[in-house]
Amino acid sequence: MSDSPLTPLPMIGRSLWQDARNRLMRNRAAVASLIVLGLMALSCIAGPWLTGHPYDRVYPDYVRVPASLESYPKADAIPAAVQRIAARIRATPGDVAVVGESLRLTLTSPRPIDQRLLVYFDRSDQFGTPRITANEEEGRRLALEVPLKRQRFLFGTDANGRDLLTRTLIAGRVSLAIGLLATGVALIIGVLYGAAAGYLGGRIDMLMMRVVDVLYALPFIFFVILLVVFFGRNFILMFLAVGAIEWLDMARIVRGQTLSLKRQEYVLAAEALGVTTGGIIWRHIIPNTLGPVIVYVTLLVPKVILLESFLSFLGLGVQEPMTSWGALISDGARAIQGAWWMLAFPAASLVTTLFALNFLGDGLRDALDPRDR
Repeated sequence: MSDSPLTPLPMIGRSLWQDARNRLMRNRAAVASLIVLGLMALSCIAGPWLTGHPYDRVYPDYVRVPASLESYPKADAIPAAVQRIAARIRATPGDVAVVGESLRLTLTSPRPIDQRLLVYFDRSDQFGTPRITANEEEGRRLALEVPLKRQRFLFGTDANGRDLLTRTLIAGRVSLAIGLLATGVALIIGVLYGAAAGYLGGRIDMLMMRVVDVLYALPFIFFVILLVVFFGRNFILMFLAVGAIEWLDMARIVRGQTLSLKRQEYVLAAEALGVTTGGIIWRHIIPNTLGPVIVYVTLLVPKVILLESFLSFLGLGVQEPMTSWGALISDGARAIQGAWWMLAFPAASLVTTLFALNFLGDGLRDALDPRDR
């Protein structure tokens, strides 16, 4: 019995997107940046619920306290805090001692102490409700046991006594959301508009680009003020204002790339085979412009974040108690001499995000470049 020839197995090909993904995964800097961005986004989304501090909660006793891994109040600050409260009660503190999570002290006064005034301890951010352990000399001497309210401020507090860690994470939500949403609008409108103008060419191209020139001539701040008049100050306003302007640069970049791609052999072959104009733009023009587009997107996100902070500084953007990285950096720059942490931590978050976006953009550019295949 003769051996039958072996049937060759069918070859399984890889799509261009799978090939690009594999090249991206081999880029360690891009993968590390992607992980950093994922962790940053996850921290901003879930972190504010884990810090134990509402982003708008004000702690009057902890204004501009430095960042620390230890809990507040610290031992060296307790005597001064007790002295301030005792002055309101019109008594003299003595025998102040911290035992575990409680404070023990005695209050003395020439006349009977009004026990209703002990509520000042409870109103403090540092102490809880006091308990009288001894009442001597007809109320002129009281022995108290006061629980300590332990608070942790890993990033310190701001000028109003709000937890900076929580506000940095909340600011990250706002800045990243505005940056991604506005960049998404610029990406969709700019890529489609620029690819259509560059491929169609002729009078259509000239007319479409003259529209872009007219929009370029409109003052950005004037446009934002009009949006404020019609829609009011809200999060959607920032998204519309920035996204409606930044697509102009994207359209110019894509048009320039399309003009050089429309005469390539594979485009001419598609035209000869009768592929529709929309099919050529979608399957051949746009995928081959993604390299420069992705790089520009990674630069556009930080640009949008900075634009948002500029508008917030003018009173047209995010308003208190909501905040953004740009607004926190602006506040920290004014207080850098006495409270360096107010600038350091929001700036470090922003810089880390910008570096990660740039490294990821370089990796995506190399992975999506058709000339490297």
